[in-house]
Amino acid sequence: MNVYTSEKIRNVVLLGHGGCGKTTLVEAMAYTTGILKRQGRVEEGNTISDYDKEEQKRLFSISTTVIPIEFEGIKINFLDTPGYFDFVGEVEEALAVADAAVILVSAKAGVEVGTLKAWDFCEKYNLPRIFFVTDMDDDNASYREVVEKLTELYGKKIAPFHIPIRENEKFVGFVNVVKMAGRRFTTASNYEECEIPDYSQENLSKFREVLLEAVAETSEELMEKYFSGEEFTQEEISSALRNNVIDGSVVPVMMGSGINAQGTTMLLQAIEKYFPDPSKKNIVGKNTKTGEEFTADYDEKKPFSARVFKTIADPFIGKFSLFKVCSGVLKSDMAIYNAEKDAEEKVNRIYVLRGKEQIEVNELHAGDIGALGKLTNTTTGDTLSTKANPVIYDRIEVSTPYTYLRYKTKNKGDDDKVSQALAKLMDEDLTLKIVNDKENRQSLIYGIGDQQLDIVVNKLLTKYKVEIEVMKPRIPFRETIRKKVRVQGKHKKQSGGHGQYGDVHIEFEPSGDLEKHYIFEEKIFGGAVPKNYFPAVEKGVAESVLKGPVAGYPVVGIKATLVDGSYHPVDSSEMAFKLATIQAFKQGFMEASPVLLEPIASLKVLVPDKFTGDIMGDLNKRRGRVLGMNPVSGGKQEIIADIPMAELYGYSTDLRSMTGGIGEFSYEFSRYEQAPSDVQQKVIEENAKEEEAEA
Repeated sequence: MNVYTSEKIRNVVLLGHGGCGKTTLVEAMAYTTGILKRQGRVEEGNTISDYDKEEQKRLFSISTTVIPIEFEGIKINFLDTPGYFDFVGEVEEALAVADAAVILVSAKAGVEVGTLKAWDFCEKYNLPRIFFVTDMDDDNASYREVVEKLTELYGKKIAPFHIPIRENEKFVGFVNVVKMAGRRFTTASNYEECEIPDYSQENLSKFREVLLEAVAETSEELMEKYFSGEEFTQEEISSALRNNVIDGSVVPVMMGSGINAQGTTMLLQAIEKYFPDPSKKNIVGKNTKTGEEFTADYDEKKPFSARVFKTIADPFIGKFSLFKVCSGVLKSDMAIYNAEKDAEEKVNRIYVLRGKEQIEVNELHAGDIGALGKLTNTTTGDTLSTKANPVIYDRIEVSTPYTYLRYKTKNKGDDDKVSQALAKLMDEDLTLKIVNDKENRQSLIYGIGDQQLDIVVNKLLTKYKVEIEVMKPRIPFRETIRKKVRVQGKHKKQSGGHGQYGDVHIEFEPSGDLEKHYIFEEKIFGGAVPKNYFPAVEKGVAESVLKGPVAGYPVVGIKATLVDGSYHPVDSSEMAFKLATIQAFKQGFMEASPVLLEPIASLKVLVPDKFTGDIMGDLNKRRGRVLGMNPVSGGKQEIIADIPMAELYGYSTDLRSMTGGIGEFSYEFSRYEQAPSDVQQKVIEENAKEEEAEA
């Protein structure tokens, strides 16, 4: 592969709803440019993007893949992202290094939730964008409906560049609305000029008007000309479009068919003409040696620096760190430095990945995307630079995972293998998290959604040959008491020689502080219990609160006061007093009106206005208390509620089905509250069954 300087590079992320044809379009562009002799198909599992076994089995993308394509003297790094919302972390990694976006819309399915989310991503990351309407070969395709819907949503920014030409119900070409010329496909994406059919004139004048309105909006001078009825010159149209697509104030709409590789040449030409090269973007880091700001801005003349945006840790193809060069030039014999880890890394070979294919190159210039193999200390989000100019860039922001399951290793001897395999999967996926919940004796795996966690379980089995089983997590309930009691605990044992003797009288009462497990005091008069046994009594309380007598949950908010007791000068020991205390604790706790406390979460749900009624009704069913609503831009509402954490199990899936996938939620632990008696009873029964099963 040739070496490209910054101005000859385009980094383009492909976004859109799951199943809208992103992988098929990349495949078609690889075929159009001669990389492939035969175009692969997602259904056949032979595309360059979807090389992972899980992707081939499920017929959709799970990971972001980089597909570099050379076209007319430029290099376009396509970042093919998953469309399903569980894999949003992969999309966010790609957005962190993209300079522009192509949003795909299926002409058959129309504008979907994934289309709206893709637009929101482009707004957040300030990316210029083009809509590409695919599936134009389908009998039910409606390009007109897609353009009308996009115009309704995004107003005068939308500029349709094409309208379709159909003959005998077949998609055979298009009219270029910018140049007002007909184009008929010959083979694949090649075309020849043709007359504009009469039946296209009505739609052409309508879409030409939409396009000219978008051009007029770009400057006051053009607006005046438009309102005075003057025609724009071709040069004025092209110049206005070029300048304003880059700043996102004009969004072209193009069309084609991924399956038939139609429309790909025009898309590639538009990317070259309208999208910015990396040097038009800004990136600023910090020099850790001087403490000063380092303005990289994809300048080839500055010292080398790069940001690692993705890690591939595959047992078959090895470990690769994918990076974007932020400044300077990376050469294959350089020593590089990871300032965050204070570690040097050696560059042996530089690769450009195309799917799983590794293409070796000698150097990469600022703005380009490449991969390094087997970096020892580097993980996703780290910065690579030189020791003379050590730089750190901001880390990549990814969505917080809120869906979680409890997991166990199926084969007892596999614990280490499972944790090593999970560590590799977490290197690859920043939205995956493992939590060891010691208090509730469980291991938890967090992700964005159930589908992602299901794939993790399968990957562990197929790639790493280890098996885990997942189940509903134990909710971290707490146990406490509501009244004051005084009990005696006596531990007495005679078994030849020294016996064991410990006798305590303890008052148990609510402490009023649910943040602390217990408060211990002693009020002993006249040496009924010698001072040297007080620590043993406290140790008995400390051990008892770890696993409460009601359902085995940690105890909170209890005050234990040692008020009396007795001892034996020979048989008493620390162990005897500790065991006497444990006995007193169990008895006293059960006599002091014990209750279960459940964790309450503070929940925020972000949905379009039309869903607020459904969401609030559902929260009521889940024992939630809606505290308020805040209007958010884009016709959305943020609903704020308190809800028991036990009721959030499965909420991710339910929210998606209620809102067609557009609803988002986040929560954080707020406090503990007494659980209703029916909930307490159910939890006690479930835990008793689990204890039996584990015994």
